[in-house]
Amino acid sequence: MGGFGVPEGLLVVGIIVLLFGGKKIPELMRGVGEGIRSFKDGISGATNVPSQTAPPPAAPTEASEKK
Repeated sequence: MGGFGVPEGLLVVGIIVLLFGGKKIPELMRGVGEGIRSFKDGISGATNVPSQTAPPPAAPTEASEKK
């Protein structure tokens, strides 16, 4: 009993089109895509964080400027 098939899927798509309209759906999907992309970037960035950071470059001294 109660599987999600093609008729049910078409009904859901029809209701979404009625609620949001044909022009709003691409904007909605674009926003969802950007959110997923941002989430993936955040996850990959969190796993690729180096454990040690490089020391900042040394500031030039007067002795090195006179050479």
